[in-house]
Amino acid sequence: MTEQVTIIGAGIVGICCALSLQERGIPVRLIDRSDPGQETSFGNAGVVSPWSIIPQAVPGIWKKLPQMLVNPKSALSVRASFWPKMIPWGLRFLGKSGEKTVREVSDAMELLCRPSIDLYRRHLQGTGHEALIADSYYIHAFRNPEQANLDDLGYLIRQEKGGDLERVDGAELRRLEPALSKDLKAAIVIKGQARATSPGLLGAVLAEKARARGAELVRSEVTKLSHTESGIWQLATSHDTLFARNIVLAAGVWSADLLKPLGIPVPLVAERGYHVEFPMPSAVLNNSVMDVDAKVVASSMQGGLRVAGTAEFGSVDAPADPRKEKILTDQAKSLVPDLNTGEAQFWMGRRPSFPDSLPAIGPLIGKDGLFAAFGHSHYGLMMAPKTGELVADLVSGRSPNINLDPFSLARF
Repeated sequence: MTEQVTIIGAGIVGICCALSLQERGIPVRLIDRSDPGQETSFGNAGVVSPWSIIPQAVPGIWKKLPQMLVNPKSALSVRASFWPKMIPWGLRFLGKSGEKTVREVSDAMELLCRPSIDLYRRHLQGTGHEALIADSYYIHAFRNPEQANLDDLGYLIRQEKGGDLERVDGAELRRLEPALSKDLKAAIVIKGQARATSPGLLGAVLAEKARARGAELVRSEVTKLSHTESGIWQLATSHDTLFARNIVLAAGVWSADLLKPLGIPVPLVAERGYHVEFPMPSAVLNNSVMDVDAKVVASSMQGGLRVAGTAEFGSVDAPADPRKEKILTDQAKSLVPDLNTGEAQFWMGRRPSFPDSLPAIGPLIGKDGLFAAFGHSHYGLMMAPKTGELVADLVSGRSPNINLDPFSLARF
């Protein structure tokens, strides 16, 4: 019998790793302190985008950062206590913002994002929840029509790679999305997209599929990893001690704390994101819409209209900033004026972010049997299914036939 693989972390990345391993005949055990798919991947904006292939660090961003940091309503904030960690990470981030690097990173992102819709649909087959992935456009809406420019680097790269993009004026924008504010004067419409109508349910459904196929789901927190002389990994958990020959580390931002005692420092930070969901919105969006000025994304979901965004850098366990709820609610009303904001549900999660917007995927040098699958930043929902495929190939000894160097921790 093939030996079981243990996956630490049952977010959307860990779940996709489990399904792909099972497709190769490998039994799996998923360990998480929470219910599957109900941490970071629960709260995202639901965009499943083969064309979300532009990193966060782009040319000219250094000019915008000071203004964003002093504006209390901006999408970017740093907790005061976090600055000592933020400065070295931020310098690495800025060092990745040149056009040559952006294009190289974009090539790597494309490998992970392009097959996302097809892979999700394959995983959802037979679950009865196939409608969780719905065809959609991704609309980038602008107040200043001159900023809706298809020649901007991010849009240019997408078009060069075959993306179907169209610039529309305000009248056409409101034909596509009648609920949007008339203050939005133009948009870039990225076609060939999809959206998850309930990211939390998507994770739960796929985890249940893995369980029905024989996956062992363990609700516990892994507190320490150690390698025994016999080549077996020992996992200390909040309940007992477990053992595994092969481990996939898919614990998001918490992965760094497990690697540190093994002598593997990683420049991974908690880029905390927030959302507000309005359960009785009285307004509907047909597609995923980004308010480019506010850097928030709005999408109609099974639970209401969700507006998600912000990047708050702080320690993993710092409490949520309650001021973000009003900021996001105001931004939601600015985007969708007729929105009913009553009974809003407020949420905060922690994106695991590396400076170059790429995750760590693959075997960890000198740590036999330990595979990385974490650090997906803003792109976890898009990158999860292909990450699962790559990890399953590596664990099962197949060659993925692509260059995995961009995802190696050795790049740092």
